[in-house]
Amino acid sequence: MEQRNEIIEQRYKNLKKLEEKGVNPFGESFSGVQSIKSVKEDYSEGRRSRMAGRIMARREHGKSVFMDLKDFTGRIQLYMRKDIIGEEAFGILKSLDIGDIIGVDGELFKTRTGEDTVQVKEYFVLSKSLLPLPEKWHGLKDVEIRYRRRYVDLIVNDSAREKFKARIELIKHLREELNKRGFFEVETPMMHPIPGGAAGKPFRTHHEALDMDLYLRIAPEIYLKKLLVGGFEKVFEINRSFRNEGISTRHNPEFTMMEVYEAYSDCEGMMRLTEDIIRSASKTILGTEKFTYQGRDVDLTVWKRVSFAELMEKNFGIKIDEPLNGWVKKLKRKGIEIEGDSVSRTQIINIVGELVEPEAETNPVFVVDMFKELSPLAKERKDAPGLVERFELYIGGMEIANAYSELNDPIDQRRRFEEQAKADPDVMADEDFIRALEYGMPPAGGLGIGIDRLAMILTDSASIRDVILFPQMRPE
Repeated sequence: MEQRNEIIEQRYKNLKKLEEKGVNPFGESFSGVQSIKSVKEDYSEGRRSRMAGRIMARREHGKSVFMDLKDFTGRIQLYMRKDIIGEEAFGILKSLDIGDIIGVDGELFKTRTGEDTVQVKEYFVLSKSLLPLPEKWHGLKDVEIRYRRRYVDLIVNDSAREKFKARIELIKHLREELNKRGFFEVETPMMHPIPGGAAGKPFRTHHEALDMDLYLRIAPEIYLKKLLVGGFEKVFEINRSFRNEGISTRHNPEFTMMEVYEAYSDCEGMMRLTEDIIRSASKTILGTEKFTYQGRDVDLTVWKRVSFAELMEKNFGIKIDEPLNGWVKKLKRKGIEIEGDSVSRTQIINIVGELVEPEAETNPVFVVDMFKELSPLAKERKDAPGLVERFELYIGGMEIANAYSELNDPIDQRRRFEEQAKADPDVMADEDFIRALEYGMPPAGGLGIGIDRLAMILTDSASIRDVILFPQMRPE
C-alpha cells in the first residue's frame, strides 16, 4: 500500500510538472482520429496517420522513446525521437505515465522485426491518469473488483473487452434479422401500474405528481400484445426488465430481454424463428454453429424436444390435474425445502425451473408440454387439456428463451387471472389488457429471449456478470 501511495504521489507531481510547462493535463479536443485497427489494415509505408489512445507501455533508449498506444480497436507501437519532436516535447515525455491518454500525428513504418510503428511528428496530452493501472503481469484478477471497476477491467483485460464487443454484435445481429423479416422495433413503458407479463417479484416505486405506486416492468409482454390489437402485426422490443429477486451467476435484478410478437403465428412459428436467429447469431459472432461452453461441446445443428409433463411425473410424481398444494407435498417428499403448506405460482416456477434445468443437455433443448397452471397467458392445447402451446429453450443447461401461442380469448383470460388471484394474493387482474382483448387480438406467437444468457453461451462466460457491463453489487 505504501508503494502504491508513492506511485500516486509521483503521478500528482507529474501532473504539476505538466502544468508548470504550460501543458493542459486534461487536454483539448482532438478531431480527425483514425482507429488503430483501420490504420493497420490500410497500412502504407510513410502514410501520415492521426491516432489517440492510452499509453500501455514505454521503453526509453537515450534520445528516443518507444510506447505502446491502445484504443478500442487495437494496439500500435509509437517511436518518438528527440530530433524529430523537439527538445521541449521530448522533455515533457518524462512527465507521462502508463495509462495517460495522448493523441499522436506521425508517419507509418515497419521496424526491422516487421512491427507496424508510428514515427511521431507531434503528440498531444489529452488526459492524465492519476491512478496506476494494475501491474502488467498480474492484471485485474480479483473478480469482485473487476465487476465494481469495470472501467479498469476494460482497460487491462482484452478478453473482457472482446466479450462486450460480442454482446454488442449479438444485439445488432438480432435487430437486423428481425428488421429483415419485417418486424417493427417499438418502445413500451418501463413503469407499470400493474406488474404482469411474467412471473417475478417487482420493484415498487412511487410517482409523486400522480400520487400512485408504480412497478418497474418484469416484462413488456402486455403492452406489446396491446400493439397486436392495434394492428402492429410484427413487433419486437429489446428491453430492460427488472425482478426484485436473488443475484447469482445466472440472475441479475436488471437484465436485457428481446420480446417478439407475430400475428397469425403460433408456438411452432416461434420455435422456427428462435432456432433460425440463434444459429445465424452464432455463425455471425463465432463463425461456426459448433463451439464449447464451459468445457462442454454445443452443437446448434442438433435441436431436440423433451416433455415438461413427463419430467414432472417422472421426477416428482406430479400430474397435470393436481392442485398446487398437491405439488407442495410431493416436492417436500423429494426433499425440496418449502416453508408452510402453500406456495405462490412464482415460487413454484423458480423451484421447478431449477430442478428441471439440469435435465437439459448441452445442445439446444425445447421443453414442451408445459402446464396450464404455470402459463396464464398461453393458449391451451386442444388435444391435451391442462397443457399449453408453450416451450422453454435450454442451451448448456440454462434457460435461454420462452415462447407460446398467445391466449387471445378475453373470457378465458379473465378466468385465469381470477384463478391465479385465488392461489396467489399478489396477482392482480389487468382490466385494461382484458378490455384490449375484448376488441379482438389476432392469434399470435410470442417469444422472449434472454440476451444476457445468450451472450454468456456465445462468449463462454460462467457468470452473467461477465456479460453485463455494470452488474448490481452490494455496497463496498
